[in-house]
Amino acid sequence: MITLGCDQISSTSIGKIIENPREYAGNQVMIKGEVTDAVSFFVVKYFMIKDGSGEIAVVTTRPLPRKGERIRVSGTVEEAFSIGGKQLLVVVEGEAKK
Repeated sequence: MITLGCDQISSTSIGKIIENPREYAGNQVMIKGEVTDAVSFFVVKYFMIKDGSGEIAVVTTRPLPRKGERIRVSGTVEEAFSIGGKQLLVVVEGEAKK
């Protein structure tokens, strides 16, 4: 869910998610930051979001946000893949609440 006016909901820093993948994998998080890139590749859509502590990909089924837009996103942290000691974490955006 992309939300713009939910200041009472605390967000998790992207750096904490990247530094502690075991703590966050499979868990719901709220992150906020600036969209740095947005990609639609066949059936996969994702965008990159960064805060002051790091950058992470967000996989979505919703319309992509614009580059430069400041947003909040909630979703589940997932490990996209792991090679040796390197991991790629993504946030899979949750469905919008009605």
